Amino acid sequence: VQLQASGGGLVEAGGSLRLSCAGSGRTFRSSAVGWFRQAPGKERSFVTTISWSGKSTSYTDSVKGRFTISRDNAENTVSLQMNSLKPEDTAVYYCAAAECGNLPTLPDKYDYWGQGTLVTVSS
Repeated sequence: VQLQASGGGLVEAGGSLRLSCAGSGRTFRSSAVGWFRQAPGKERSFVTTISWSGKSTSYTDSVKGRFTISRDNAENTVSLQMNSLKPEDTAVYYCAAAECGNLPTLPDKYDYWGQGTLVTVSS
């Protein structure tokens, strides 16, 4: 599985961005896909994940009600719609795929990682 994250950029607080994760490989469609983020000087942290079917999702508390994850298995893509962005959302965002596990939230449960895309939210 290869992953390519895109869609990052600079946005003012309160604005929106939509990140995309394009996957390739046979197992992408059967894998859970998650988004993690890493702010400068901080560890990589869980943001959200979606099951292979798209029927189940999980979010970290700080983004609930603002971020929405979705997937289109026909297009091999997972999207992250981010609304009401805050300066504390500034980070490099990574998508990752997990072949096993039910909505894993720990980075070491993911088998494949994309290269990351930078999101900067100005105050």
